[in-house]
Amino acid sequence: MGNYSGRDKKDIFEESLKGKEVPALTLDNKWYHLLGKVGFEDIKPLEKQLNDLLKRQGKINTETREIKKVKRRLMDEIVSLMDEQQGGSDEASSKIEENKRLLKDCNDKLDSYEDEMIDLPRMIDKVNKELLCITMEHCYETMQDNTDDIDELEDWIRNVRIELKKNLIRKQEKEAKNHEIYKYMHDIFGADVVDLFDMRYNPEEKHPRTAEEVAAEKKDNDNYGQ
Repeated sequence: MGNYSGRDKKDIFEESLKGKEVPALTLDNKWYHLLGKVGFEDIKPLEKQLNDLLKRQGKINTETREIKKVKRRLMDEIVSLMDEQQGGSDEASSKIEENKRLLKDCNDKLDSYEDEMIDLPRMIDKVNKELLCITMEHCYETMQDNTDDIDELEDWIRNVRIELKKNLIRKQEKEAKNHEIYKYMHDIFGADVVDLFDMRYNPEEKHPRTAEEVAAEKKDNDNYGQ
């Protein structure tokens, strides 16, 4: 996972992000899926702050477009009323003055929005990168914890496999020994005598031999008889 040599992970993440554009995390569904995998709550304030900034940016963009449409309409009306004004129409003059006042309001609003839009992208980028750093830090810590658990589980599995292999060998040895004892008992005492002792354990029934084991025993018997 990397060695930070005592350096703060957040500082390293921030350093690696310098000069890089990072898409807004809260607009990416994959980021929310990632939160479900990692699971942490301390990002909520930053998440809300970023979403509020993005909503504000979206609202300003929408309202800017609408105000510009209003400006065009007001200016078109002024142009269309100029002939009437020159003809001495007081109503036209009044309408033109009203439109000029509204135009000034539009320009003032656009100027304030323009100033705000200078700061908003910088603020969005700052909060978004803070959110990314916290996300990376939590993901790193979660993966580190998982890696520690994986290493521990691998050790456990390795030890269990060793014990399992040992126990399988012991089991096979004891089964083979029982088969051998039972065979000699039959050969020496005969099935009738063995049955008189009411044997509760019959290795042939409890652990039937495979075809390979039977073939191997027949081969041993043949070799012994030669």
